[in-house]
Amino acid sequence: MTIRVRFLPDDVTVNAEVGEPLLDVAQRAGVFIATGCLMGSCHACTVELEDGEVIRACISSVSPEREEMIINLYGDPTW
Repeated sequence: MTIRVRFLPDDVTVNAEVGEPLLDVAQRAGVFIATGCLMGSCHACTVELEDGEVIRACISSVSPEREEMIINLYGDPTW
């Protein structure tokens, strides 16, 4: 099953397979998401979904619960 993933604020859209790691989707789309520990502990990869849910991209994958995932990227100068 294919889901449309849209990265804001640059409005980059790419199709992804359900279960595909979010960092892989972002990389394929040419979108940078900062990472640190790659285990979700450091919160460097924190992004926000359209509904306000905050997730860590390094431990998240494309969900079958939506037809489209809209992801708001944070700009954190620390990372």
